[in-house]
Amino acid sequence: MLKLTGLKKINISIFISGTGSNLKNLIIHSFKKNSKFKITLIITNNPKAKGLNFAKKFKIEKRIINYSNIKNAEKKILLELKKNKVNLICLAGFMKILSKNFIKNFKGKIINIHPSLLPKYKGLNTHQRAMNNREKYSGCTVHYVNSKLDSGKIILQKKVRILKNDTFNSLNKRVLKHEHIIYPKALKKVLSNL
Repeated sequence: MLKLTGLKKINISIFISGTGSNLKNLIIHSFKKNSKFKITLIITNNPKAKGLNFAKKFKIEKRIINYSNIKNAEKKILLELKKNKVNLICLAGFMKILSKNFIKNFKGKIINIHPSLLPKYKGLNTHQRAMNNREKYSGCTVHYVNSKLDSGKIILQKKVRILKNDTFNSLNKRVLKHEHIIYPKALKKVLSNL
């Protein structure tokens, strides 16, 4: 008899606030033959997020959440996640900090991609800060989300050399290419442990 357990894909939700290049990349990976996940829901706090175009293009459910009241916003998000049977959350340029309470509800099941070599340069403007400090490398990190900003257990990292003539934009572009490589790899790793 056919064993269906191996075929069942894990439902994931992607949270975005901007262009959604990591979202697009993960959508493409979700359609691959051996993919272990399906993106069932896209959440954003930004009604003008360009990434919402991918929801339309690939026919994925989307929800725009008003963040003027964090408690209400997170309550709505949790309801949507439950309704869509989401098992894992991937943050991809989501510019809101999740509350401790929200994280507790999804303990060990929220991952994030961050444009620096954590634990260095948590928060914003990571490449600029790395360049200002004359670092030799910048890079990107996929990590679990815990209640401290950009401090969860590291899943995968990629170093990217900072070149002499780099600008914020040129470095950002090169790091983004590596984000698109390591995020699906990290996701695969996480899913195999679920």
